[in-house]
Order: sequence, then C-alpha cells, then structure tokens
Amino acid sequence: MDTDYQDITRPNDLESFWMPFTANRAFKKNPRMLVEAEGMHYTTADGRRILDGTAGLWCVNAGHRREKIVKAIQKQAEKLDYAPSFQMGHPLSFELASRLTTMLPGYDRVFFTGGGSESVDTALKIAIAYHRVRGEGARTRLIGRERGYHGVGFGGISVGGIVANRKFFGSLLPGVDHLPHTHSPENQAFTRGQPAWGGHLADELERIVALHDASTVAAVIVEPVAGSTGVLIPPQGYLQKLRQICDKHGILLIFDEVITGFGRLGSSFATEHFGVKPDLITTAKGLTNGCVPMGAVFAKQGIYDTFMDKAPEGTIELFHGYTYSGHPLAAAAGLATLDVYKEEGLFERAAELAPYWEDAVHSLKGTGPVIDLRNLGIIAGIELEGIPGKPTARAMEAFTKAYEKGLLIRTTGDIIALSPPLILEKSHIDEMFGTLGDVLKTLH
Repeated sequence: MDTDYQDITRPNDLESFWMPFTANRAFKKNPRMLVEAEGMHYTTADGRRILDGTAGLWCVNAGHRREKIVKAIQKQAEKLDYAPSFQMGHPLSFELASRLTTMLPGYDRVFFTGGGSESVDTALKIAIAYHRVRGEGARTRLIGRERGYHGVGFGGISVGGIVANRKFFGSLLPGVDHLPHTHSPENQAFTRGQPAWGGHLADELERIVALHDASTVAAVIVEPVAGSTGVLIPPQGYLQKLRQICDKHGILLIFDEVITGFGRLGSSFATEHFGVKPDLITTAKGLTNGCVPMGAVFAKQGIYDTFMDKAPEGTIELFHGYTYSGHPLAAAAGLATLDVYKEEGLFERAAELAPYWEDAVHSLKGTGPVIDLRNLGIIAGIELEGIPGKPTARAMEAFTKAYEKGLLIRTTGDIIALSPPLILEKSHIDEMFGTLGDVLKTLH
C-alpha cells in the first residue's frame, strides 16, 4: 500500500533525527512541528497559523508554496529527474546560468553548488586556484572577519568568525586571518540604515596584509550585511574601502550574498545596493526560494578566461564540482523563482516597503530589554540585554513566546533577527511588530 507521506503530522520516532543547530533534547521534549505552508504563513501540527518572520531560514523570499515554482519542479521531475554535470549537461542549467548573469552585469560565469556552504568553499578554491594558474601560487592565505558566518564547510568555518562554530573542530584551515567586526553599540546603537561610524575599520586590512605580505594573500571574504550573527550593517564607506585595498594589493574580494542576494535589500544583490563589485559572489537560499537546495558562485569577467587560457585544450581546467551541480529540479525551481521575482516586482516591492519596515523596527525602542535596533532593506536586528550568566536565554524565551503567539522569529545569541518573505503587506509588518512588542514586554 502506498504511503501518503505528506499526511504525516506525528512521526513515530523523534529520536532518530540528529537535528542541526538545535538543542535536541529540549526540542524533543516539546517539539514544534510545521506541516504546511502557504504565502506568509506556516501551519503547525495542531492546526495553528504561524506568521513567517524569517522567510524560513532567510530563503523563502517569494513566499511559500508558490504555484509557478511547484509546477516547474513537478514537470521537471516527470521529464528528467537527474543528469550529471561532469562531461555532460542538460539545457536548464545553462539557461539558469544565462538568466543569472543577465541580472548582474560584469559577471559572466556561474558555478552551481548544492547550497551556501558549498558556494563559499567553491569561491575560496576558485580564488586560490586563480592565483596559482596566473603564476602566483604563493597566494594561499584567506582573510575573513570576526562575527562572520560562511556556512559549515571547513573552508567556511575557517574564514568565519563565530566561536561556537569553530571551537569543536580542531585547527581548521591553516593560513587564515580575520578582520575585526564592525559592530560597536556605543557608537552605532539605534542607527537607521548604515552607521556613520566604523568605515575606518576597513583599514585593518592594510595591517593584516602588511603582516603577512600581499604576495601571500589570495582573497578577502565578507558578508555585505552579516546576517546570522545578528544583522550587522556595514558602516558607510566600509565596503568601498575594502574594495580599494584589495585592488591595491591584487587580492580577490568575495561577497557572501547567500542572505543578501535576491531582493533582501531591495536590490537584486548587495553589490548593486552598495555600488561595490567584488570578484566573486556566493549565493544560495533565495536562488530557488528554498524549494530545492541549490547555490551558485558568480565570477567577475576575466576569471573564467584565465583558467581557460592556461589549461591545454581538452583538459579539465578546474578540478572541482559536486554531484548535484546544476541539478535539473533545482534549475527548474531557480528559473521559476526568477520569473516570480520579475513578474511580481518583488525586489522593487522590498525597496518600497523598506521605509515602513524601518519605522516599525524602531518603534520597539524602549520596549522591554531592547538595547539596540538596526535595519536595512527588509532585515531587522533587535538586540536584547542578556541575563547575567545565562547567555541566549532571554532571546530563546522571546522565540518560544512569539511562536506561541503565532509568529516565527530567528535568534542568535541575545539578538532577534527578522527577514520575512518579500510578498509581505504593511498589515503583516504591523502584526509582526505588534506581536513582538507584546512578547518583549513579558520577558524575564
């Protein structure tokens, strides 16, 4: 007898699944099960509607269960379920790559991955290999930033700057250094948009380059907006200065746009929003609206050509790739997602709603334990005063109470992050911050 897996609301065993980034024991004592989603809402196993304040995990930018995307995946599964990308191809992966490069003038190649972590490791490998094929093989050092998040591959956690992500896993990659983070509550608290203070922190890159010598440095990687560590907005002039210093020393600049890509800031990508062009851009999440895992790395014009020019004809130019690079179902989902973004003007919609969103964010000033508020595009960071000796406890209390009141939020440390689907209405914003304001007033 066929099992209708979609009707399962109560699994017979919670113990088998080792859950990621989760307090497993606590969750399994009091599980929060989502069984359905549509538009701006999830539905729980007990039939409650939950307003999605986080677009899943920063990824469902076009809202849940979009018919055009669902049908594209279904049709593709019926026609071609899987095709290899090693020495073979299928049309949709090339079509999607072409569509993506037209979104970002100046970037003429796309390398497909299975998600954000793979995109980061791919970009780091391309950067090191690029210098090697150019005859500068000593350029192997990578520079990340404190409080940066670049996924969970060994490359990503090496250049990342979250202590808890790093401390269990040994020495990680050698030859990695870190810029200081840019967040300074005493100088930036309650800023609307980009802080005026902090652009000078980019000059720390000059110090690090001088310490190691530019001839050993391959790339610098930063998130234009650091999302997973609490929505850290780049100070005015900071990203521009990083670009200038990298250009001066022949270092590649990588933007990790896994979160900021595909409309989150009201532009297609952060590179467009800030007017700064990195050499490589990592993406994932909103690429397929979270429907099928997929990531991509954009390469600036000339990088791909360098590999082609240096390798003998008929040989593999870059020894790198994944079983699921350009997967047919993911490519179909990606094409349909790009159609939805364009047809509904969701990036423009985000830009139009950003001022209303900003006012709503800052309406929480003075509420409960709020000690800072920050925003850009349709992202918000709400920082809470921590309980002495109990880090993260206050934010987790907010998370649980918000869920009980029908709102999904995300927490990192004692910071609440919001990043809802870009289909949201002003009424959703009002509901979101009304609920959150009520929750904040009740926190211990």
